[in-house]
Amino acid sequence: MKRIILFSLLLVCSAQLVAQNEVTTFILIRHAEKSNDDPRDPNLSEEGVKRAQALKEMLREADIAALYSSPYKRTKSTVQPIAEAKGLTINTYDPRSAAFLEDIMKEHRGKTIVISGHSNTTPNVVNALIGKDQFKQLSESDYSKIFIVSVTEIGKGTATVLSY
Repeated sequence: MKRIILFSLLLVCSAQLVAQNEVTTFILIRHAEKSNDDPRDPNLSEEGVKRAQALKEMLREADIAALYSSPYKRTKSTVQPIAEAKGLTINTYDPRSAAFLEDIMKEHRGKTIVISGHSNTTPNVVNALIGKDQFKQLSESDYSKIFIVSVTEIGKGTATVLSY
């Protein structure tokens, strides 16, 4: 009986160890080009709508578990085509804080998550994930960066930067 309990305990601990080492992939983007229809919460411009569609096509084959967006129209609209194509809802997060990352890791460990943010918040989140102050605020005209960050735990990740 003691062997069975010990073996069961070993299996549980091993499963937890494997789960802790699973790689979680974050795909972080700045929202697409915004219009100037509302200075506080603008929609996407025509060019931005096209970029959002291009992002959807680029991520068509990705096995995305969850979508996150700051609570603004431009960030939500950037990932809306992905949400529709994959049947996902868009979760909102507070772009002023990286604390939401711990919750994402608990809920989606080992999966792929897309986060739509801003010129300043996206690099900040990438930095929190990799544990370094490596990336600076994006220029106001740069909407093309995609940060792909692989982590086993917050602060211990690697980032790859692409353009689309």
